[in-house]
Amino acid sequence: TAYDMARAEALSGFKNPDLYIEKYLENPRHVEIQIIGDKVGNTIFIGERDCSIQRRHQKLIEESPSPAVTPALRKKMGETAVDAAKAAGYHSTGTVEFLLDGDGHFYFMEMNTRIQVEHPVTEMISGLDLIKDQIRVAMGEPLEWRQSDITLKGHSIECRINAEDPDQQFMPTPGTITSFHVPGGPGIRVDTHVYAGYQVPPYYDSLIAKLITHGRDRDEALIRMQRALDEFIVEGISTTIPFHRMLLEDDTFRSGQYNTGSVEQIVNKHIETAGRT
Repeated sequence: TAYDMARAEALSGFKNPDLYIEKYLENPRHVEIQIIGDKVGNTIFIGERDCSIQRRHQKLIEESPSPAVTPALRKKMGETAVDAAKAAGYHSTGTVEFLLDGDGHFYFMEMNTRIQVEHPVTEMISGLDLIKDQIRVAMGEPLEWRQSDITLKGHSIECRINAEDPDQQFMPTPGTITSFHVPGGPGIRVDTHVYAGYQVPPYYDSLIAKLITHGRDRDEALIRMQRALDEFIVEGISTTIPFHRMLLEDDTFRSGQYNTGSVEQIVNKHIETAGRT
């Protein structure tokens, strides 16, 4: 009935009753495959990243490997991503993004034909330097690696540290950073352009740092991330660091059984708990 009504409305308004229909996926996971291809026909995939922890479709936390992806599913998704890149004649680094439902079925969403913010988690578990390889491919050099050479070790998590105030509906917080101290130690990586005295402008993306941890398994990566967030000091502006602490302590995230709708559920649960106390 809805289809017929929509066709009638389209015909009346646009003189064309044609409709485009997409399958609706309820609370899927957002899982993407990192690929790289050279100019002589070699293309490989380097595992997946789970980017389901997001707010208003903006990624907050990424991890690799995905808690929801089995070795067999990883192989199938990776080979599909490689086939897509080859069919397009693509060379360079890129990411083929999928939505994953609860039954293990995945659906193509888009391809990002560039390096992505979350590429460090792939570097941490693969040992590759994706930026260096991207430059080599652009120069016409063949890939040094074949698919059989790719071995993924351990687990990696990335938190995006944004100049935003979570208590004020994530309002941007431009201003001067008066103190800035990054965490360190085994399995800790910080990518940033920021320093004490830096002026955060109001014109661009609010991302000021990426905090990445690596561990032998997911539990160790989580423990290192929690410690690193506690040691990360940014003064002068509000950031999303407290919000990340709250997310990482929540049972839904810790269980790995989350999806693209989980952040709103976690936030609502946190608000209700705070209200009762």
